[in-house]
Amino acid sequence: MKFTLDKAITYEAAVERMFEMLGDCKIMALASSLNDYVMVRNVSCLFYDEKIYFKTDINFRKTKQLLENPQVALCWSGVQVEGIALNKGLVIEEPGRRFEEGYKKYLWESYNKYSHEDTEIIIEVSPKYVEIWDTSEDGYAFQLFIDFDKKEFEVKPYDKK
Repeated sequence: MKFTLDKAITYEAAVERMFEMLGDCKIMALASSLNDYVMVRNVSCLFYDEKIYFKTDINFRKTKQLLENPQVALCWSGVQVEGIALNKGLVIEEPGRRFEEGYKKYLWESYNKYSHEDTEIIIEVSPKYVEIWDTSEDGYAFQLFIDFDKKEFEVKPYDKK
């Protein structure tokens, strides 16, 4: 779905555009901070139920950091997400094992190397505020800002006709 800048869109269409751009999985840069110490690293993400999921080892520095300060940011291409991270428990104990199945399907090499650890947890990120750089179907650049808490959005043209 591409927008035209003259077309009225809804909040739901804006959220749909975000998840359409992200697809089923992406390697995203994850930024976290604790006591003014900022870290960024790549994580392999899956997207479902309007949330972002990745796995990590409970013993990693990034995990300890985000468990103490759950405010995180993720970025891939023109999609920047600010959100709240939540530990959903061990990958192998998730009811229905939806994350594990998606990880196996879309990220086989990583799944095969790392998913059998009994210290791997699922982190769920609930988006709070999103900024997207995109191009309309008529070729004009724009920014799309989505506020998940207020269920509001703003389209800001970058190029002028």
